[in-house]
Amino acid sequence: MHTSSHTILYDPSGLIEAELPLDREPYECLVKAVLAWTGEDTLAERDYEQIGLQLTGHARAVASDVRRRANQLPKSSGPRALADVVLREAESRLSATLEGTVRCVQNRARLVRALYERLDRLEVALAPQRAAPTGS
Repeated sequence: MHTSSHTILYDPSGLIEAELPLDREPYECLVKAVLAWTGEDTLAERDYEQIGLQLTGHARAVASDVRRRANQLPKSSGPRALADVVLREAESRLSATLEGTVRCVQNRARLVRALYERLDRLEVALAPQRAAPTGS
């Protein structure tokens, strides 16, 4: 007899994920700490790899949020065009092989920071649209 209490969700369009806010504060703290590193010999290579994996996963999640927000703007809008540039750069940087080095982890941290900056600017750009009354 199989009595699993787990439910498998099928959400190909990411609607559930779109409604869940990112846990931003711990990653902003991690980014700040990583960017404050000055020495190469602080941690073991595998520790840098683990931190890099954490930042990579979070960067992908933030990039998905940036894409969703950008898609809410008209194709000809400046904020959407800038988001597209940031997303292309993010895809390029995330496709690079992860290395267990300070330089690599700091680059991932800079990417997370840039994606959050773009996300914040998209929120500002979307605010007037959300505040506009729906006509009837």
